[in-house]
Amino acid sequence: GRLQAFASWGIGGTKIIPADFIATVETHNPINNGIHHEILLANFLAQTEALMKGKTRGEVKDELTKAGVKGEELQHLLPHKVFEGNKPTNSIVIQKMTPFNLGMLIALYEHKIFTQGVIWDVNSYDQWGVELGKQLAKIIQPELSSSKPATSHDCSTNGLINYIKAHKPCP
Repeated sequence: GRLQAFASWGIGGTKIIPADFIATVETHNPINNGIHHEILLANFLAQTEALMKGKTRGEVKDELTKAGVKGEELQHLLPHKVFEGNKPTNSIVIQKMTPFNLGMLIALYEHKIFTQGVIWDVNSYDQWGVELGKQLAKIIQPELSSSKPATSHDCSTNGLINYIKAHKPCP
């Protein structure tokens, strides 16, 4: 779904998009004796390795040839299975997700934004771009408690407001 599309964009796209991967050594929910978490960890490690190493045309051709793919099918599949690698990632591994560790991650990203602002000479906390959203929120908030359906916005926003209203638990 969406994650796959995002991953494909990051792996096969033309822009360099640094990505942070965060994993925990321990899980709160050891499904199937922890096998599910082990699968997640294997994919965490494999995706970062794939982004680093990529796969060359020669490697793909050898792989497909060994699998019995040849001719026109081989030529068709080649460009879809090649990606250059050398995509920057950070792997962050924490023991277990706890309130303290979640706070630590939030603080890490807040500090990152502050530091980038200092380096780039921009005010990272200048929120002029948020002002329109704040103005619209003042209009939307009363609509959330109104019994009337929302109709004054675009159809997407109206639909979301009406969905939220229809699914709110009764007080």
